[in-house]
Amino acid sequence: MRGRFGPAAAAVGLLALAGCSATGSSGPELKVSGAYIPQPVLADMAAGYFTVTNTGGTDAKLTSVTSSFAGEITMHTTKNDQMSGVTAFTVPAGGKLTLSLGGNHLMLMDLKRKPRVGDKVSLELHFAKGSPIDVRVPVKPATYRPEG
Repeated sequence: MRGRFGPAAAAVGLLALAGCSATGSSGPELKVSGAYIPQPVLADMAAGYFTVTNTGGTDAKLTSVTSSFAGEITMHTTKNDQMSGVTAFTVPAGGKLTLSLGGNHLMLMDLKRKPRVGDKVSLELHFAKGSPIDVRVPVKPATYRPEG
């Protein structure tokens, strides 16, 4: 009996599990806000900041950021005044990832030209799953600090 019913029972079990995993869980739903780049002092390097809000039911993982404006963009975190590179940031389900001065941030290097206040820089945010998100990021004065 085991040989005759084993595959059928396994198929029914897999279908039941697939139905359970889809019920009540949604993927990440991401929105980017508050993006800005302070006008850099150096001609070839700048920092980038923004917030990604995830109203979905699963975490999202930001794995890279690209732009035709910069030769390379790396992701960093700062703790105890020590900056270190990271390979990914997690945007928790029902939560936020905030990139801000003195914390998590982007470093844009090998800039094509020095950005000026009022310019907009296109960034493409890449996640482990799903489509990239395109963001037009305004260049703000170096003294700019977002509210809140």
